[in-house]
Amino acid sequence: MAGAYLDNNATTRVDPRVVEAMLPCFTECYGNAASSHGPGAAAARAVRGARQQVQALLGAASEHDVAFTSGATESIHWALQAALELRPGRDEVVVSAVEHPVVLATCAHLARREGLTVRTVGVDGRGRLDLAAYRRVLTERTALASMMWANNETGTVFEVVSLAALAHEVGALFHTDAVQAAGRVPLRLQGTPIDLLSLSGHKLHGPKGVGALYARSGLRLPPLFRGGRQERGRRAGTENVPGIVGLGRAAALALEHLDEEATRVRALRDQLEASLLARLEGCAVEGDTASRLGNTSCLTFEGVDGEELLAGLDRAGVAASSGSACASGQPEPSHVLRAMRVPPARLGGALRLSLSRDSRPDDAARVLEVLPPLVLALRAGRVTPPPPARAEEGVSA
Repeated sequence: MAGAYLDNNATTRVDPRVVEAMLPCFTECYGNAASSHGPGAAAARAVRGARQQVQALLGAASEHDVAFTSGATESIHWALQAALELRPGRDEVVVSAVEHPVVLATCAHLARREGLTVRTVGVDGRGRLDLAAYRRVLTERTALASMMWANNETGTVFEVVSLAALAHEVGALFHTDAVQAAGRVPLRLQGTPIDLLSLSGHKLHGPKGVGALYARSGLRLPPLFRGGRQERGRRAGTENVPGIVGLGRAAALALEHLDEEATRVRALRDQLEASLLARLEGCAVEGDTASRLGNTSCLTFEGVDGEELLAGLDRAGVAASSGSACASGQPEPSHVLRAMRVPPARLGGALRLSLSRDSRPDDAARVLEVLPPLVLALRAGRVTPPPPARAEEGVSA
């Protein structure tokens, strides 16, 4: 039986239709979108078409609400720094304890450099935000609340529209990291109190190296880079036309496949989980099973080292993860699972299986063939672990 790719929360396969849309931008529609001649105008039209496709995926009021970036890491940096400029005199940011590492690291950097105070809100055992604590930390000093739409490790979904409304009550802005949610759940931003939203192309079957920052209509986003008039003067630099076109096509396809994500992919995930729970004692599903992404399964196994488990799966042709790709290779257990107070007996044996519209029953069958005997062998000490991998620096989000 062939291998199985179940690490779609780290990155997805680029849809062939996306590649087809991008190819002419390298050899035919290759003009600089900022140039005033014919080839430049053709490239500008391609960029505008992609902007409208991302607008449609987001349910945004205007295409001008969408600014293209190099990916979610850049978008998140931009959103957090912009909020401080847009709310002068306010020196606090509110985040959850389970945010993506790029949000937490950026806030920590701003705290050191700008004297920013970061208020961190905890979660319960299912990864659900402590709403009472969130309300308490929102004050007239809060510049921004940044809460992810869906957690990248557990799939737990936050009620971000309600959280944004609470932030607005104290005059704060609200940003959401929607990297995992975009293309998997309906967004419909128009008319909501969400001010800023980040997304990345490679999480929804688009190319790597391109993303977007949504800023609601009427919010004057401070420039990220200066020196050019691209992105309406907000982000100088020659537009990555092939990547932007690829993101636009991926957004359009994601919108078409939303129902599939909510039905077929979810059903396949649920069947896989149920089969694993039935076959293995000491196995648990982490996260809010009543409100999570349909593609994500975070499992923990008692008496198993997660890195050894991943290595064994990889040797058997199954690609999975222990959590965020940006934190892989680190010896510490997941900060998400620690925040959820997962018992120590299970904390080190975490496995994330993340599906996509490419996933098929054969993928689940391969996992069921390989994973249960591997877990039992590891518990019995019958599998020799590989030498530890050296953690590399500069892993991208």
